[in-house]
Amino acid sequence: MPEMNGAGIHSIKRVSPGTGHLRSERGFTFIELIIVLAIMGVLLTIAQPNLSNSVVRAKESVLKEDLFQMREALDQYYADNGKYPAALDDLVSQSDKTKSYLREIPVDPFTKAKDWITVSLEGEDAGIFDVHSASDLIGSDNTAYNTW
Repeated sequence: MPEMNGAGIHSIKRVSPGTGHLRSERGFTFIELIIVLAIMGVLLTIAQPNLSNSVVRAKESVLKEDLFQMREALDQYYADNGKYPAALDDLVSQSDKTKSYLREIPVDPFTKAKDWITVSLEGEDAGIFDVHSASDLIGSDNTAYNTW
C-alpha cells in the first residue's frame, strides 16, 4: 500500500514471502546512477596507463624470450655443425634429414613480422651468430629494441 513519508516521497511497502517482514521497493535515482558512472570513469582513467604499460612489458618479455631461444638455437647449430647457419631458416627443419632447432622463426612482437636483424661473421666461418629486433622503438629501459 503506498505511503507518504515526511518528505513527501511515495514508497511501496510489501510483505516478504515467508518472513512476513515489510520491505521497501525503491530503485536508484538518476543522480545516483550518474554518480556511480562518474566514479567508475575516474577509476578507469587512473587504471588506463597501467594497462598500456603492462601490454608493452608483455611484448618486451616475449621479445627477450624469442631472442634468447634463437640465440640458443644458433649456438646449438654451431655445436652440432662446427659453423653458424647461413640464414635463420636453416634453424627450422625443411626435411626429415636435417635437424630442427626451432619449430618456426618467431614473429617480432613489435614489428609483427619475421624481419629480424642478423649479425654475421666474416671470413671462412661466415654465418649468422647473433640476432636482434628490427624495431626502432625504445624500450622501457631506455634502450632501443634493436640493440637487445
